[in-house]
Amino acid sequence: MKTNVIASTSPDLKKNDLILVAGAGGFIGGSLVRRFHEQGFTNIRAVDKKPLPQWYQRVPGTEVLCMDLSENENAIRAVEGAVEVYNLAADMGGMGFIERFRVECLRSILINTHLLEAAYRAGTQRYFFSSSACAYNTTLQTDPNVVALKESDAYPAMAERGYGWEKLVSEMFCEEYYAERGMKTAIARFHNVYGPNGTWYGGREKAPAAISRKVIEAIDSGSGAIEIWGDGSQTRSFMYIDDCTFGIDQITHCEDLIATPINLGSAELVSINQLVSMVEDIAGVKLERHYKLDAPKGVAGRNSDNTFIKEVLDWEPSTTLRAGMEKTYNWIKSQYDDRKAGKRVVTEAPVALPG
Repeated sequence: MKTNVIASTSPDLKKNDLILVAGAGGFIGGSLVRRFHEQGFTNIRAVDKKPLPQWYQRVPGTEVLCMDLSENENAIRAVEGAVEVYNLAADMGGMGFIERFRVECLRSILINTHLLEAAYRAGTQRYFFSSSACAYNTTLQTDPNVVALKESDAYPAMAERGYGWEKLVSEMFCEEYYAERGMKTAIARFHNVYGPNGTWYGGREKAPAAISRKVIEAIDSGSGAIEIWGDGSQTRSFMYIDDCTFGIDQITHCEDLIATPINLGSAELVSINQLVSMVEDIAGVKLERHYKLDAPKGVAGRNSDNTFIKEVLDWEPSTTLRAGMEKTYNWIKSQYDDRKAGKRVVTEAPVALPG
């Protein structure tokens, strides 16, 4: 690592300093809370609007608040005394959710607006915002053989409707709070995060989890077939959760990345068909493929250009897709078996998708 990087294990952040993680009941937020806890931080406040039984992970010794951060008074309460704030709170999910619930995605801008102002007024030292590759210009993503997206490709702006525009505008808020008010903000554009403890059924799951579940269902039912959204040619890169939480830590504590959007994603590009083949191989099965061409499928291709993150941090997400998918598939299989046996599993509550 380069010397300008200060990880959260640094003495500059005391072990009893208050760290707020917004969206802590979700996949990435919960994993980030666990990372800080395992590093020995003793004063972590975890906030999410979901009822506690629906939280993906519960970390012992963590202060827990169930509140909707799109309400200003809740944002003010959440940041009280916080030295660092990590905003991972948003209504989002896979393409099935993003394309059909654009208003819900757009409303997440209220969370970042209120949290930023409340954090500034409370004297918070650092503020992290979880952006997305959906903020990139969609006209650059019309070919599966996509050229990897670099940070400057967000402009001229033509973000993904709903979710992507919310992220792009929220990024600007973070940039201006530093430019005008001197508040240290960090902005990471996530590229498809996956792994254990994530959503795997119900309408919000992303491709790695959805395909894993569908393969498991096909084996369990004996159908011998799997439904794939689109024609399977669309391409993506997928980042394993441990790389994501490590990257959040590094980006937030790098002085050279203050108020500077940066890619946080794997550069390993695969098609959805290739991802299905990988999961089939992990499961030891070969399935008949049925393509649902009218299903939400997003842009034709998207990949992360990691030139900038390697230049600044001397690091990039490095967990191979195969290694990460083996862990993810096995975890989802255990969850599936538990649910079938009548045991309680924690995942996103089912979403009623129209049409």
